[in-house]
Amino acid sequence: MELFLFNGFIPIMKLEKSIIHLDLDTFFVSAERRLDSKLNDKPLIVGGLGDRGVVAACSYETRKFGVHSGMSMKVARQLCPQSIVIKGNASTYTKFSHEVTEVIRSKVPSFEKASVDEFYADLTGMDRFFGITQFAKELQETIKKETYLPISFGLSTNKVVSKIATGEGKPYAQKVIEAGSEKTFLAPLAVNKIPMIGNKTFQKLLNLGVRRIETIQKMPVEVLESVLGKNGRTIWKRAHGIDNPPIIPFHERKSISTERTFNRDTIDMIRLHGTLVAMAESLAYQLRRGNKLVSTVSVKIRYSDFQTYSKQVRIPYTSADHILIPKVEELFKQLYSRRLLIRLIGVKFSGLVGGHYQINLFDDSEDMLNLYNSLDKIKNRFGEHAVMRAAAMDAKTIGRMKNPFNGEPPIVLAHRKQ
Repeated sequence: MELFLFNGFIPIMKLEKSIIHLDLDTFFVSAERRLDSKLNDKPLIVGGLGDRGVVAACSYETRKFGVHSGMSMKVARQLCPQSIVIKGNASTYTKFSHEVTEVIRSKVPSFEKASVDEFYADLTGMDRFFGITQFAKELQETIKKETYLPISFGLSTNKVVSKIATGEGKPYAQKVIEAGSEKTFLAPLAVNKIPMIGNKTFQKLLNLGVRRIETIQKMPVEVLESVLGKNGRTIWKRAHGIDNPPIIPFHERKSISTERTFNRDTIDMIRLHGTLVAMAESLAYQLRRGNKLVSTVSVKIRYSDFQTYSKQVRIPYTSADHILIPKVEELFKQLYSRRLLIRLIGVKFSGLVGGHYQINLFDDSEDMLNLYNSLDKIKNRFGEHAVMRAAAMDAKTIGRMKNPFNGEPPIVLAHRKQ
């Protein structure tokens, strides 16, 4: 706690931040064990069942054999042949994620849902009423009691240190890093424990002989910037336990959408279908680029007489074209019943949360995941329309040039002419 002088006279106190990071322990595995207690303490893998499938999640019992999420199911089975493999059910996991969200919402005035199984909350000032650490422990226990899902927490002065603390204390972590001890806590850890250090950056640091965060703490920031560019300064600050991104309230960004008003009202089904596919494909790409997943799909139709109708459906969290496009097509077929000329169509994805394309690993093969990664790399480098479905070729004007999740107001594409 620091003292400041206001107008040179009145001392006021600046409270140290208290940021909690909550992360469900092996979420998909815990969900399966909630459904079937016989799976408790058994080596369990959740993911695609075939050899070409991918591990979506694995229990701690399998990790000692070298199994980890994202690896080939064939390799995972070879490493741990005694493991039980379950395909998993994205709908169930989405439902359980909502349950945890509602418990947190009932206990914390403002929180950030970083992904389907990860949350942040600012608890600053709550020690006026009860101890922050005690409150965090009670929140953890309440979540486990009401949802039957174990969850870990890290508590510190900022998001990055809290996240690292959670990871270091798992499973069922209760890791508290006191203000002023951040550098000491971080120093002995491997550098890739710092969020935003991926495989390429990690390899660069290893080539420099940098293996522990302590080494970065001893380096001049200019050295790290010369090697890693502008990210070097951010990594240097995080290595010192300095990090100030705000908590982004869960309700802030609810949806992304796009609409198209036609120059002439139409019932050209080929044209309408191509436009819908282009819309869904574009929005799905924006989701993946912004590390977002969606849980509700909506389609809107405005007829030539200006009567407007919409329909929506809840789905498991996803950002995959091959799941979202069929939902859009299905909703349009259900909506288009008046056989009148259409003036406008629109697609909206809502119920957004942070998260990588992972929750669909139960159905997808390694080839499918590699395909999405390759397509998105091409789009990121050469533009959104560098590669697209044939059905959407005649709707090339649909697309977003900027990231709708970068904090700027959303780009509204309504009423662009085609």
